[in-house]
Amino acid sequence: MASPWLGILDDTIQACVTQNRPDLAQPLWERRSRLLEPTLRVLVLGEPGQGKSQLINALVSAQVCAVGDDLTTRVPAIVEYAETPSAAMIGQPDQDGRGAIEAGAESRRLLPVPVESVTHRANRDATTPGGDVVHARIGLPRPLLQAGITLVDTPPTGVAGTRNLSTVLSEVLRADAVLFVTDATSELSATELELLEQVTRICPTVLVALTKIDIVPGWRDVAEHDRDRLAAAEVPATVVPVSATLRLAAARNSDRALNAESGFEELVHRLRHDWLGRSEELNQRSVAAISEVTLTRLTTALHEKYAAVQHGSAGDAVTRWHAAGREVEQLQHASARGQTLLADGVADLTSDLEYDLRDRTRKILREVDEYFEAADPSRTWPEFEDWLHDQLTEVAETNFGWLFERFDWLARALARHIAPHRPDLAPDVGGGDAPLEHASGLRKPNVEKFSVGQQLFVGMRGSYGGLLMFGLATTVAGMPLINPISLGAGAAFGLKSVFEERGSRLKRRQTVAKTAAHRHVDDFFLACSKESRDATRRLQRLLRDRYTEYAEQRRAEITASAKQLKQSVDKETAERNRRVREISAGLDTLNELRDRVRSLPGQVRASVTPAPRELTA
Repeated sequence: MASPWLGILDDTIQACVTQNRPDLAQPLWERRSRLLEPTLRVLVLGEPGQGKSQLINALVSAQVCAVGDDLTTRVPAIVEYAETPSAAMIGQPDQDGRGAIEAGAESRRLLPVPVESVTHRANRDATTPGGDVVHARIGLPRPLLQAGITLVDTPPTGVAGTRNLSTVLSEVLRADAVLFVTDATSELSATELELLEQVTRICPTVLVALTKIDIVPGWRDVAEHDRDRLAAAEVPATVVPVSATLRLAAARNSDRALNAESGFEELVHRLRHDWLGRSEELNQRSVAAISEVTLTRLTTALHEKYAAVQHGSAGDAVTRWHAAGREVEQLQHASARGQTLLADGVADLTSDLEYDLRDRTRKILREVDEYFEAADPSRTWPEFEDWLHDQLTEVAETNFGWLFERFDWLARALARHIAPHRPDLAPDVGGGDAPLEHASGLRKPNVEKFSVGQQLFVGMRGSYGGLLMFGLATTVAGMPLINPISLGAGAAFGLKSVFEERGSRLKRRQTVAKTAAHRHVDDFFLACSKESRDATRRLQRLLRDRYTEYAEQRRAEITASAKQLKQSVDKETAERNRRVREISAGLDTLNELRDRVRSLPGQVRASVTPAPRELTA
């Protein structure tokens, strides 16, 4: 009849397969194969410098594991029974990198090495670049090993160790029992306690070897404190004080009393009788622990799936359905608001453009007035006409450039408001040609000329009055009417009349030129303003149609998506209910299996080991 623990382990493996967790099933398969083997695999753990390797040497009474202050175990060393002493280094690990201390890997390379140097060479190879040694195997004809004990010396753990916690625990999964090594120079540290707590959760068969009691007079106090700390941490581990140095000395001298004093009699007794002699109970403990951990992980994963199903699926679909409705409302609001912004922006732009155009033309007119205060249109009109054309052309280009620049900014602002996720929605307003033809067409006014004949006529008319007035005045003095004085006065009055007439005619020409320039600038303003308003309305219609089309297209897409979401709500609800029932059934199965695990006999309890008699050496 199969053992109850074997059925529980098989059911746990099946639960992992059912839940599609090969990462959990594979270690259980390996553990199952290990439990069915007749040997007891003891993993020796500890931090650096605690005496792990020397402890194994003392157990087998042979220097098979390298020791020393400058030597640290780099690769695991497996010490097992063999009819004749043998040793080898094993290389080429599996592709998945697991099983660095597993036996029976046919694909690995085996290199025979002398027993006394195998671990030293293996550790040296591990520190050499390109080294491929993954563990060393040592076979010895020892009664303890022949009884079924296989010892595994592992690289150190802890802060100064070479491995992290996950690597250590993965190796513990392949062990039947754990022999944890700590020396008597100090109490168990926090990291050691933490490691022991983790180890006992997956391998409850643990024994703590307190080494180096031969060099610590107060080792009994340390042992008691360690037992108290283990009890406080609820770690079910027994503390056995030992001295590897005394054990090896007793082996060399065949000294039974010294061997008993070393504490190894108690340690070997526990290995043989408490562990080998109760293999069925150990198997039950191991299966209960690893199954409990595995079932906890499976249950946690199912609870997470249950929570995800409850908060996802149909609830998520309904949320998206309501979100689609809100998006339609927001789109409508954004579209209406966008049209308002567009109308307001165009109104502001039209006002700004008209003011800008009026302001620039008025500046030109003021310069025209100032120019014709001194200039003679009959002489400078061609030059003035070119200047006015350049000024009006610049005004038109600047005004229309500003128009397109403002519309481009307005288009992008509306795009950010209506469709923030669509920066490409804004149309390319580009630039248009300014109505430069309105800057030309200035007609030259009819400017009268002051001819030589007109100047002679005006001069004669003015000189007549001067000649007559001064001639009559000089007749009183007995001089004739025409005399040098009257002739000089007549010439002076004639010249004065010519100059006055010339100035008067200049003023009239300047006034006519100003009037013609004002009329042309006013005509330019009216035409350019009309062109600006037409361009503004055209661009406004372009933006309005573009964003209206987008809003309608987007509204249609959202409405169609909302209909599909509404149709999928029922399907998702049905699927969610099915998943809930499936997960609930899985949880019930796991809970029943957990109850079976907890019903296995053989609870793990820490025992208090009697202290060996006081050292005499």
